[in-house]
Amino acid sequence: MKESRSMDLEGMEILVLGLGMSGRSAARFCAERGARVTAADEGRTDELSAMENLDDLGSGVRVLCGQPFPNPANFDLTVPSPGIPPHRYRASAQRVWGDIELAGRFLSIPIIAVTGTNGKSTTVRMIEAMLKAAGLRAEAGGNVGTPALSLAGKPLDVAVLEVSSFQLETIEAFRPRVAVILNITPDHLDRHGDIEGYARAKRRIFENQQSGDAAVLDFDNAIVRAMAGDAPSEVIPFSRRGPPALADQHRSAWLDAGSAVFADPKGLARVPLDSVPGLSSPDRDNALAALAAVWALGVDPLEASEALVNFRPLPHRCEVVPTEDGVTWVNDSKATNPGAAQRSIEGTGGPTIWIAGGRDKGLSYSGLAEVAQQSVKTALLIGEAAGLIEQALDGQIPCEREDNLDAAVKTAASLSGPGDVVLLAPACASFDQFMSFEDRGECFRAAVQRYAKGNIQ
Repeated sequence: MKESRSMDLEGMEILVLGLGMSGRSAARFCAERGARVTAADEGRTDELSAMENLDDLGSGVRVLCGQPFPNPANFDLTVPSPGIPPHRYRASAQRVWGDIELAGRFLSIPIIAVTGTNGKSTTVRMIEAMLKAAGLRAEAGGNVGTPALSLAGKPLDVAVLEVSSFQLETIEAFRPRVAVILNITPDHLDRHGDIEGYARAKRRIFENQQSGDAAVLDFDNAIVRAMAGDAPSEVIPFSRRGPPALADQHRSAWLDAGSAVFADPKGLARVPLDSVPGLSSPDRDNALAALAAVWALGVDPLEASEALVNFRPLPHRCEVVPTEDGVTWVNDSKATNPGAAQRSIEGTGGPTIWIAGGRDKGLSYSGLAEVAQQSVKTALLIGEAAGLIEQALDGQIPCEREDNLDAAVKTAASLSGPGDVVLLAPACASFDQFMSFEDRGECFRAAVQRYAKGNIQ
């Protein structure tokens, strides 16, 4: 059991910036512990009230909306929401802790924390299910949708947290027992400046670890592999391409002939994955990372793997939309960057009609052409980034422009036949035509149901 690093918040003047899910959670949490909390959001009160329930913050929270943020210098502690960029508070704040730092200080149980560019939420949910299969009381939180602070005080044996690069910017002493870094590909460069800045934020997940902790690292990713020498904890590499090479390693994991293999000084253990129904190629990768994480905590990976039999993909992540037309329709609306789209295309396993496009995030699409050539018959491009993606494909893949997602699905239905895959993997943000990636995925599902049975009018 890890020692809590909690501190007494009673009487502290605390400023919470942003009233989204994590901000409201932090405001309530601090007020319940006797802090004098000011929760500020520059949106209008009526707009916020329509989206969020501000009435549940309690009488100990002073809410300021529709005006510039107060000066953080006037508060003992500033708790920014992940979406608030650091330049808004860093220069004047006396002390900065995000909700992940607060959670780490008030959780007296081991933490498994997961970061990376793609696959975080699925891996976190797999870890949660695996720990439960092994008889442990575990719950997931953080960027996965449940505020991390809501886990504090619950009767749990392990907390499993998804942490973003934004959240890692605001840690101070956060120390997970097991830190997992999945693939790192360009994303959020508008916030971090470049890939190096993005990677620096990610590597903070293990900066406070000690020798008895573990860093589970994706050795297929060159950026993550290069971090191994910086980890103060035991490095456990994992790879989809065979045994990962690391000098003086004690434990490692890899995929081989349909199984996950775990090696330590005592020998090898194999966990069959081929028999798990509905486990897509990306989810097989996530399962390897999840099994390595629970193994690092001391859980038998074979016992943990029993959770995979009943595991179902999270919505909008390589989710198969049921139809009766013989075509496999895959909703991967969560593929909001080129790296995620590449993984989706690689995992289709058949002739593919690929729907992509949306709001450009300033990332390169150049790597998509090579992987698309392996299976993509036609690319149907929508949204603001359609031209940029077509330019990156450079005539190597037939492309058609569509006005919107509904039109793209209609065209895909006319082009596809039994045995084909129609894949929504946008490689872009959703905000040009949709409220969120979830909204985009729901619209895809609805369009598939309209057109998949031949109703292409």
